[in-house]
Amino acid sequence: MNKESLEIEELFLDFKAKKDSNIETPLENKEINIIEKIFLIVLIILIIQAGYLQIIKGKYYAKISENNYKRTIAIKSPRGIIYDSNNKQIVFNIPIFDLVITPYDFFKDNNIINDKTKELAEIIELNEDDLKDSLEKADPFSYQSFLVLENIEKEKALIIGEKIKKIEGIHLEENDIRNYIDSNYVSNIIGYSSRINEKEMKKYPDYFLTDTLGKIGLELFYEKQLRGKYGKQEIEVDSFGKKIRVIKKEEPTSGNNLILNIDLELQKKIYDELYKITEKLETKNGASVVAINPQNGAILAIVNYPSYDNNLFANRISSNNYNNLLNNSLNPLFNRSIAGEYPPGSTFKMAVGAGALQEEIISPKRIIKDNGVIYIGAFSFLGWTALGEVDMIRAISQSSNIYFYTVGGGYNGIEGLGAERIKKYANLFGFGSKLGIDLPGEKKGLIPDEQWKRDIKNEMWYIGDTYHMSIGQGDVLATPLQIANYIAAISNGGKLFQPQVVDKIIDSNGNIIEDIKPKIIRENFIDSENLNWIQKGMRENVISGSGVSLDSLPIEAAGKTGTAQYYGNQKTHAWYTVYAPYKNPEIAMAIIIEGGGEGHTAAVPVAKEVLKWYFKEDENF
Repeated sequence: MNKESLEIEELFLDFKAKKDSNIETPLENKEINIIEKIFLIVLIILIIQAGYLQIIKGKYYAKISENNYKRTIAIKSPRGIIYDSNNKQIVFNIPIFDLVITPYDFFKDNNIINDKTKELAEIIELNEDDLKDSLEKADPFSYQSFLVLENIEKEKALIIGEKIKKIEGIHLEENDIRNYIDSNYVSNIIGYSSRINEKEMKKYPDYFLTDTLGKIGLELFYEKQLRGKYGKQEIEVDSFGKKIRVIKKEEPTSGNNLILNIDLELQKKIYDELYKITEKLETKNGASVVAINPQNGAILAIVNYPSYDNNLFANRISSNNYNNLLNNSLNPLFNRSIAGEYPPGSTFKMAVGAGALQEEIISPKRIIKDNGVIYIGAFSFLGWTALGEVDMIRAISQSSNIYFYTVGGGYNGIEGLGAERIKKYANLFGFGSKLGIDLPGEKKGLIPDEQWKRDIKNEMWYIGDTYHMSIGQGDVLATPLQIANYIAAISNGGKLFQPQVVDKIIDSNGNIIEDIKPKIIRENFIDSENLNWIQKGMRENVISGSGVSLDSLPIEAAGKTGTAQYYGNQKTHAWYTVYAPYKNPEIAMAIIIEGGGEGHTAAVPVAKEVLKWYFKEDENF
């Protein structure tokens, strides 16, 4: 058929057929709908993500952006100073420098980290592999300073400072370390502060790894007061993380200072006397003296021999020096004064005597015959010699074991206190519990009883245990601090004070932050008349007993020797307790020479020389 001959109806029908064939695609509409939905979902996701970034994480990313040119840096506060009772400074802060990195700046370019590490190792003269091992501990996304090299002296810091100028993310920080004056005399009191370690950071989360922390002694006990409050400054930095200018600064507040009750010169005198007597006796053991003001519980001296140099620890002690201290048989790191637990021997007899008088077990003038031994069944309990007729005063002055066996455990018609009441009065005088001195590491000693013996030794309590307890032997243990404090309570008429090393806490301008007042643990637990008899016995010890060499002093003193057996050793600990003046005491002391033998030959000479020196300015001396 010719094209021209097509009728109009045919053309219309042909067009309609083509149109119908073009719109007959239902599957294409579904695809369009799916695509539209996908675009819609993507758009919603993008809107949510944009909102999350702008609203939820906006501050975070703004902070990151800001940190590209701005840093907030802590300004360390100077650590508080420590003074003795005469305002002599015994702790100083020595300025030093630390080399630190800001990990975010140091690690941000992975391509040059190895080159930077190598260059830094050469500058600080450190093995490159050792430096890499150290830097691996740093968080590469942290802006907190990471310590690389510490305690750099000023001259060396100047040289290093010039060489590191072009190394991104590393700088010098000002710091200080402690310098302890007369360190061997006071290390057991002051302790030391040194760099905080990772384990300690868990306990002190607000500290930095470049911080120092009190580890023992007053440095630890008063850490919060000594540390102070850090300041901060906002600085603008360049692309290397180097400071360009200070934007804002908040000054730090210095740590508070401590004024001690400790008399440094008395501390030195006692230490020197302990050195002399231990050298003379060749004991090859340690010694301790605690001196207290009986009127308020102030610790005048607390001496351990031998001692150590705490500056070694402030400067991060070498492993060789540390091992030498640990392996020293005299144990110089051990604070004998508050943590040494010893059988008190005859120094304990006054507590038993006071309890016996208070319970009316015996009158002070009641005579007991001391034949040098008593027999209980098949067992015998010995005195050191036969003293004949003794009353309370003579029993104390001459240290009669037989007398105190009798009033403690009972014998020959006298009831005796018994173990339970001996423990009661020992506890009242502060034995068997911590006294609360402001130093860490105090031990409580031991006053045994029947329950303790069953639980610990799986044994019954026998009368022999009570007899041994009556003379400060057996399982009885006490610290030199407890002995000194109990003697102070006897001397002052029956007030048991909490021992206190620190007298005042002051700020850097000298203003008093806290004036530490005397704290009485207990009082009036022994009648003054009964204590008076105990005091007379101790005074008689100086007049005619084992402390007679002190009678040459122009001030009146009262004392009591003790010779204590320990752990089956053939040697004995030598004790002497003393207070002076007798009528208005200013000082009470407990002295122990480990393995020193007899109290009168080892401990009494120390007491004499110390008291002679202490009262040298007395107008009557």
